[in-house]
Amino acid sequence: MSSQLPPIYKAYDSISLDREYNARESVPSFQEEYDRYIEASLRAKQTLKAQSDIVYDLKSGEKLDIYRASADNAPLFLWIHGGYWRSSSKEDNAFVALGLVPHGVSVAVMNYTLAPIASLDEIVRQVRAAAEFLHNGSGSQNIAATPIAVGGSSAGGHLVGMLIAEGWGGSSVAAQGIGTALTLSGLFDLQPLRYTSVNSWLSLNEEDAIRNSPIRNIPSNSDTHLIASVGGRETSEFRRQTADYAAAWRTGGKACDIVAMPNYNHFDIALSLSDPDSPLVLELVRSIRRWPTSSSPG
Repeated sequence: MSSQLPPIYKAYDSISLDREYNARESVPSFQEEYDRYIEASLRAKQTLKAQSDIVYDLKSGEKLDIYRASADNAPLFLWIHGGYWRSSSKEDNAFVALGLVPHGVSVAVMNYTLAPIASLDEIVRQVRAAAEFLHNGSGSQNIAATPIAVGGSSAGGHLVGMLIAEGWGGSSVAAQGIGTALTLSGLFDLQPLRYTSVNSWLSLNEEDAIRNSPIRNIPSNSDTHLIASVGGRETSEFRRQTADYAAAWRTGGKACDIVAMPNYNHFDIALSLSDPDSPLVLELVRSIRRWPTSSSPG
């Protein structure tokens, strides 16, 4: 940490805090990491059966793709991509289906309107709309709609946290519960981001950060099984965020397992989901299979 500047968050000055939350600079080549996403996603599109560009939210017109397991009434996993809420897409995140479809799990991969075009409040609304859409079985025949499983990496991990947060109101998916939630390298306390370059596209004030911080909105009771992980080669702040969130989730006896991934960075930890035998896939499948399934009403 620099001794030239005053601390702005905990012991971090502005330069060191920005470094902690600069995921792209934490690896030798972000482009090489992302090219692997694209390559694996192309393989998924070429080898798996998919229903593409399903509109899940009429207000925004945003869409999702479903990669289907062969069996009828398969459980469903919704993947929410990262990219600091301002980049990436469902097209570049199809790789997740490569690991789960062989286990008989159908996979939905969604788009959401990116920042700064959309506010974080609007992005959260869209992700909740997608979960509601899938929970209700709209356009998704031959999958089990209740309960669904959800997962995401980085900003997607944050959005998973907002799916299982307190305060959904009358949502049917919130009332009936999400069976399994997988968070990879998530951002659960947004307060430090207000002091980094990330806020140049998020424009969060203190109230925005509190409202959209999963760790500030943990439900008092939940049946959701949280699976949390972060790469051992990630920055201290990313590792702290996951550790703090998992500890907070466990309050009141809520179920949480942490999967150690010591040799992974901020990007290849998510890519490991393309391997049917990876520790994260195996733990996720074990959790999903604990839940009873019911036929989609679609």
